[in-house]
Amino acid sequence: MPAVLTDPRTVARAFRVVAVAEAVTWVLLLAGMFVKWVLRTSEVGVQLAGPVHGAVFVVYVAVTLLAWRVLRWSPGTAFLALLASIPPLCTVWFERWAQRTGRLPVGETAPTPAG
Repeated sequence: MPAVLTDPRTVARAFRVVAVAEAVTWVLLLAGMFVKWVLRTSEVGVQLAGPVHGAVFVVYVAVTLLAWRVLRWSPGTAFLALLASIPPLCTVWFERWAQRTGRLPVGETAPTPAG
């Protein structure tokens, strides 16, 4: 496995980016569904946002499984991360919770030598 995929800070940053992207694409898909089914004016939003959200969802699942291994999450934490991908915007909630509870080491820096 490439070293970049085993670095906890890199995996944590990737998880954070993908979690936000998953939430954003969810919102775009919901907006497209609103236009299609409520306003009944266009299907373009669903046609564009649907595949993008699907791809980002798959990447989120893959990065979650990688984070489970590299960040040594418990099975319960990994399950919660995967579950968070189902309701809209919950990936952002999970990401913030994981960061707050120390499960996601985003923002930690390596110590710098004095002198």
